[in-house]
Amino acid sequence: MIKWGAAILGFYLFRFPGAILGFIVGSFIDNLSSKSGGFKSAFDDARRQSVSPADFELNLLSLCSLVIKADGKVSQSEMDYVQRYFVGTYGKEKANAIFRTFNEVIKKQEVSAQRICEYMNQRTRPEVRLQLIHFLFGIAQADGSVSAAEINKIEEIARYLKIGRSAFESVKAMFIKSADNAYKILEIEKSVSNDELKKAYRTMAKKYHPDRVNTENEAIKKGAEEKFKEVQIAYETIQKERGIN
Repeated sequence: MIKWGAAILGFYLFRFPGAILGFIVGSFIDNLSSKSGGFKSAFDDARRQSVSPADFELNLLSLCSLVIKADGKVSQSEMDYVQRYFVGTYGKEKANAIFRTFNEVIKKQEVSAQRICEYMNQRTRPEVRLQLIHFLFGIAQADGSVSAAEINKIEEIARYLKIGRSAFESVKAMFIKSADNAYKILEIEKSVSNDELKKAYRTMAKKYHPDRVNTENEAIKKGAEEKFKEVQIAYETIQKERGIN
């Protein structure tokens, strides 16, 4: 009965632009339903919660959906990643409310990355927006690899969020490994002196310090801590390569 509900939801939303989003949200709801006593129970839980189309959580889910569908396929591992985030952060009832409200919104309009990012820019600090990019890369990597289409979509979102090229490449380097990975994370060239390296590390450590991410969202705080650790690892890696004690 639960899977039938997802199929109907997905089929219905194929009548609207961005229909694959309906399948994504239907799967979110079905997964939550199976863990909380069935489809009716999940529906009743959602009714008790109120989510406005302007809420931060709803806009965040919209960005997640854009990354999930960027490569033209829906990965279960990516959906599970997002679901764990929303359930762990907001609880099952609130998560269900977010998914259902999102479902209603996309029946009426396309999900616009530019519009959503304009909303985020007005209400979040640059440090939080940078952490959102880190979170979106985490979604893309959940299935084991980050595709070119996913990178392009996240880069587009980063531009709308007014995140500079070097900052974007720094976060990207934490997920897409390369020979000069550590230098990219610290936003420096290989030719920098040891003194410049130390200065860059101090700058990046301050920039990515978890305390700068002024939010009550525990998942975003955890991501900031992970990013901060990546900066430390990058610095230590370069120190080792150069024989610096």
